[in-house]
Amino acid sequence: MSQTLTAQDLWPLVQKLPHDEQVRLAKLALRAAAQSGASDTAAYRAAPPSADEFSSQEDPLAWEADGWEEFDAPR
Repeated sequence: MSQTLTAQDLWPLVQKLPHDEQVRLAKLALRAAAQSGASDTAAYRAAPPSADEFSSQEDPLAWEADGWEEFDAPR
């Protein structure tokens, strides 16, 4: 009987890797995840976007301006 591994199971091993090997592993994992699994086409066929999912607002960037005042550094 095969036990499915989880990311939590592998995490202690990943932490033992040097930083450059952690980055290399992350890139390999992302590449493998992008190439396998369900495609976006299948997902959109199963649950197509609604009419207002990609609708535009009157001022679509207005929400991005709120809350950034504290990060504005003096020049």
